[in-house]
Amino acid sequence: MEAMNRRCFLALPGLAAAGALAAKTRDIRKAIMYATIKLDGSVLDKFRAVKEAGFAGVEPMSHMRQQEVLDAFAATGLKAASVCCETHWKQPLSDPDPAVRKAGLDGLIQALRDAKAYGATSVLLVPGAVNKQVSYLDAYKRSQLEIRKALPAAKELGVKIAIENVWNQFLLSPLEAARYIDEFENPMIGWHFDIGNVVTYGFPEQWVRILGKRITKLHIKEYSRAKRDKQGPYAGFDTPFLTGDNDWPAVMSALDEIGYTGWGIAEQGGANSPEGLKTLASGMDRIFAS
Repeated sequence: MEAMNRRCFLALPGLAAAGALAAKTRDIRKAIMYATIKLDGSVLDKFRAVKEAGFAGVEPMSHMRQQEVLDAFAATGLKAASVCCETHWKQPLSDPDPAVRKAGLDGLIQALRDAKAYGATSVLLVPGAVNKQVSYLDAYKRSQLEIRKALPAAKELGVKIAIENVWNQFLLSPLEAARYIDEFENPMIGWHFDIGNVVTYGFPEQWVRILGKRITKLHIKEYSRAKRDKQGPYAGFDTPFLTGDNDWPAVMSALDEIGYTGWGIAEQGGANSPEGLKTLASGMDRIFAS
């Protein structure tokens, strides 16, 4: 009941919601992950729709046509919130094959170059995956080894490598995530914290407090445990902002405690129309004001 009351309060229209928005302001800027934009048209068409919806930034994928992306940024005034490495699933840095790892490293370095060109300060990287063929220990050692090879390029370009928590059976606790980052002893690596990805097995606000200043960027995503239980794990993501099980006031309070400022990037369904983009932007406004 308490969770229901909290979500109902956040969804209130009119004066109550306006009062909440006015009462709390945070230096978190709205952006959206390019891969989630399901509109027809060119890169520029999509950027224009994002701008019209009220977003300030976009997280492009790496390995896009760089000049086309640069032109879209220049034409709309949007900023690059981050760059998502396009190769990290196809050529994971944890793969047993050295040739695959080399391709993944090359992809990461290209992502860093793209980020530099766009003015982004970090690259989102999934560091590897654990499965039947790749042990947890091997994923840990291999991914760290390959990332270390990219750190000189990150320093030269002035772009951080930001590790994301995803459903890869790897780095499953905030304590381990913090240790993984700290072992590099390098300021050019941090954490790209995906709030929704944690909800099925943990509590995002606890991750925030433990990761602290290691958090470089945020993915803003909703998750429903009820949908997960009825329809399967991935169905949990198919829920609009403020209707799932994220305790947004607790998450925002934890972010306040660590002094987080910067980008909050939507990785959320619904970006399939101009109206859908506006709904996402409005939901993020309510989340950031909670």
